[in-house]
Amino acid sequence: MKKFTASFLRDNRGVTALEYGLIAGLIVVVIGSTVKGLGTQLDAAFQAITLLLPH
Repeated sequence: MKKFTASFLRDNRGVTALEYGLIAGLIVVVIGSTVKGLGTQLDAAFQAITLLLPH
């Protein structure tokens, strides 16, 4: 049991996959919030343009 525990604690193959998963999740959150903010700004810009156009 002692050898298994020591070997388990030294094994870091899963850690790399976990790190990549966390980085990918962070990128998704950043892209999502950026797109949402940009969409809100574009909506406001188009609303302003439509108010300037003659009806």
